[in-house]
Amino acid sequence: MPDTPSSENRKLRRELALLLQQARHNEDIMRRHRQLDLQFISAGSFAELIDAIFQSLPTTSDLDVVTLALLDTNYEIRRILVELQVDLARLPQLLFFQEEAELHALCDLTRSLQETELGPYRPERHIALFPEPVALPISVAIVPLVRRQQLIGTLNLGSKHAERFTTDMASDFIEHLASIVAICIENVINGERLKHIGLTDPLTGVNNRRYLERRLQEETGRAARHGHALSCLYIDIDHFKRINDSIGHQAGDEVLREVAARIKAELRLSDALGRFGGEEFVVLLADTELDDAVHVAERIRASVAEQPLRLASRQQEREVSVSIGVAAFAYDGGDAGVEIMASRLLARADQALYRAKSEGRNRVVSG
Repeated sequence: MPDTPSSENRKLRRELALLLQQARHNEDIMRRHRQLDLQFISAGSFAELIDAIFQSLPTTSDLDVVTLALLDTNYEIRRILVELQVDLARLPQLLFFQEEAELHALCDLTRSLQETELGPYRPERHIALFPEPVALPISVAIVPLVRRQQLIGTLNLGSKHAERFTTDMASDFIEHLASIVAICIENVINGERLKHIGLTDPLTGVNNRRYLERRLQEETGRAARHGHALSCLYIDIDHFKRINDSIGHQAGDEVLREVAARIKAELRLSDALGRFGGEEFVVLLADTELDDAVHVAERIRASVAEQPLRLASRQQEREVSVSIGVAAFAYDGGDAGVEIMASRLLARADQALYRAKSEGRNRVVSG
């Protein structure tokens, strides 16, 4: 029996209602993604951008897991983030690759770097981008992040639904998202570099006194509140004035840079090293007891003393040594403020350094 005009009208009204509902749904999706774009663009720090990627993006796009892999060949990004106290241990979704070839392989060199990989999760290929304890997806989108024709990382989207990411789906929107994320990552990292420069000694490239004083108070407060270990090394280059007077200030600058580099090579990413003034350096060793700090100090002393420094400006080698004072934080339960407790810890390390120098230099003394 053919449809009556009234039944046809009802059918058309139902279809129109469904189309309007779908249009409103799509409009809501577009609105939420525009807001997400604005959140990415307005991020003023790496921490804010990471929050947008790992918290807002999964909610807005109904994803089960999002990870971000960045190429960081010289540990530069990680060092800056650690020194700015971004807790990388709490960000298992944030991954770093040191070798460019490894990240290129995950983006598949048989495809354009601009092309997104869509399809099922394959452990042999994708485990490096979704490592434990990150939840394992069923389907994935691996999106290259490219700036100035260079691969800087990948944005990795995962879903527990096999049909979410398939090889035949359009990827225009995902690639638009990746282009915004890539620009924002470059911007915030450059911004963090500028902050870092303001806290860095221009001659040696390590932190400056302002950074160390701030970090010392922060670490002392944390040690007092939570009972964590904290040790401080006060390091002085032996007879530095004699070096300047005998071979010149340019060679003296080379000595400062090389000594700073050798100290840094013996430290963890989480340790803080700074030039405190002249030929003096201070190191903060978080979660480190006195005995372990003495071992670190002895490694630093040996690394400087046992291999002469090559001075390019003088075309010669120079034997250099350092004296090191070591002190560990001890909370006495009193009501002294953090600033006073921090000053006392530094003063005890300085006193130990004075003893090291008075006892003959090129030695480690703890106090």
